[in-house]
Amino acid sequence: MRVANLAGRAVLVDGTADARMIDVAEASDGRFGPDPQSLFDDWAAFTQWAASAELRDGTLVAEQVFGAPVPRPRQVFAIGLNYAEHAAEAGYPPDSMPVTFTKFPSSIVGPDVVVELPEGHVDWEVELVVVIGKKAHKVDRESAWDHVAGLTIGQDISERITQLQGSAPQFSLGKSFPGFGPTGPWLVTSDEFTDRDDLAISCSLSGEEMQSSRTGMMLYDVPELLVRLSAVCPLLPGDIIFSGTPSGIGNRRTPQRFIAPDDVLVSEIEGIGTLVTRFSATASQ
Repeated sequence: MRVANLAGRAVLVDGTADARMIDVAEASDGRFGPDPQSLFDDWAAFTQWAASAELRDGTLVAEQVFGAPVPRPRQVFAIGLNYAEHAAEAGYPPDSMPVTFTKFPSSIVGPDVVVELPEGHVDWEVELVVVIGKKAHKVDRESAWDHVAGLTIGQDISERITQLQGSAPQFSLGKSFPGFGPTGPWLVTSDEFTDRDDLAISCSLSGEEMQSSRTGMMLYDVPELLVRLSAVCPLLPGDIIFSGTPSGIGNRRTPQRFIAPDDVLVSEIEGIGTLVTRFSATASQ
């Protein structure tokens, strides 16, 4: 099942080549509201209804522009150094605990947006984003996937000068400028994947491949992330987790490369699709 946000309304999307979609509120006769975020209030009931929803007579998806599938998460978790090769390029040994920070919710946007570049060094990171569907607190590995609503693609955009200034890093601020959390194009439930624990993940900038790996290379896989995070704080329905990025980021290249006006960032994850973000100079530049 694919769930998307079309102009602020929840829609179900058919994953076939002749993709069609239906409006959730209309098709359910109001049982579920139009707000995509509200679906997580009773995700189990929604998925049960959606399993029998008929998409054959829906609207064609072609040329539609979607918003963030989870537009207003209460909590946004982000994981650093979760691929060994990225930890190595960043100069850090793998840690015994996931390096955890946040991207503030105001940074979350959908696909196909234009992000105004702040001053500084703006970098890219493609990430698998995990969406919570059922409250998770002190869960074990065996039940962890039961708390996941689905997966989507995320781009953890960072301004490295802000992130690394001062005697202690400012990860959350440096990663939370407007538009620095693109997600989408839709949420895909885990039953849609042949192997939900091992998906191809890649990223290109203006046509040049920058990152390529598999989520099976994560040091802390999705169940382990839920175990570690939920041991400390409850994960709430509609929360999202940026699960970390492979190697290939701009500030670890020689020479360094950062995002410039008119660059196009294209991220892909197997079984989910493609997330495209464009960049422009700020109005003051």
